[in-house]
Amino acid sequence: MLSAIDVTKIYHEQPAVDGVTLETSRGEVTAILGPSGSGKSTFLRSLALLEPIDAGEIRFEGELVGQRQRGSRLIPAPERRLAEDRATVGMVFQSFNLFPHMSVEQNIMLALKVHRRGTKSENREMAAEMLNKVGMHGYASKFPSELSGGQQQRVAIARALVLKPKIMLFDEPTSALDPELVREVLRVMEGLAEEGMTMIVVTHEVGFAKNVASRVLLFEHGKVMEDSPPSRFFSSDASSRTAAFLEHVL
Repeated sequence: MLSAIDVTKIYHEQPAVDGVTLETSRGEVTAILGPSGSGKSTFLRSLALLEPIDAGEIRFEGELVGQRQRGSRLIPAPERRLAEDRATVGMVFQSFNLFPHMSVEQNIMLALKVHRRGTKSENREMAAEMLNKVGMHGYASKFPSELSGGQQQRVAIARALVLKPKIMLFDEPTSALDPELVREVLRVMEGLAEEGMTMIVVTHEVGFAKNVASRVLLFEHGKVMEDSPPSRFFSSDASSRTAAFLEHVL
């Protein structure tokens, strides 16, 4: 479904992502674990077409995205094409990125307005549907400052879902939350997984990776050090590097 082929991203002459290849299937939940600075968030932003890559290619359902062919070279796609490509992917960040001067409903409807989807009344119905989906029915008129961190993140998920993306990317969606609020966000993500949403999740939530993910990747130094099902990743059959990482986080 979503393919990364030898993707490389360089910062200050150092590879933050170093030749990573990943092939995801429809309905698959991929969890990415790894130490801080390992390149996992940069890789996710590259998949979301928020970071132009320096080498390699990204394809969605076989079609090249984020780039176009010019002779024998790949060059960045024009901004209009990038916007179209990005609309197929929903992205949820560590920080909620809600507009503080807009209500919950307005934050969600803005995504539809930017992409010119539907009438105002249709968009209001869509916003209500997504809020209900994430357990935030009745909060449409609230402002972000009136919500807990967990509630704000659920609104951010609703905003990403309202465009009907074919795949959802989550960049450490619970790391900015108080421990008691983490569960409500994970519950929404688990529900999406049960519905068959294709997801790639950068996370420190080992329990989510173990119990919900179809496969788990370990990132380090911009490379994939292990890619295996949870039954292997969290067992004695895992690589020595994975075992050492888990020893520090479990």
